Amino acid sequence: MSVLDNFESWKDFLGDRLHQAEGQGISQNAISDLAYDIGDYLTNHVEPKNDQEAIIKELWNAADQKEQHAIANTMVKLVQSEGTDR
Repeated sequence: MSVLDNFESWKDFLGDRLHQAEGQGISQNAISDLAYDIGDYLTNHVEPKNDQEAIIKELWNAADQKEQHAIANTMVKLVQSEGTDR
């Protein structure tokens, strides 16, 4: 099963990656930029696997670039307390 098949698994996966990045000293700005790049890639190349992902994709597509950065930053905040080691 892919981490994209279940939203809770996806949040755990993102949380784990976020904690790894923070542990390696990657700045919050770099994390924010990476979250934006990932969001942009996913909306353009990956079909949503569940209702939550479909909603995020619709919001992303309706947003301008500044709003997309806000969505990416919100996703980072959402997964800060997630992960398999939490």
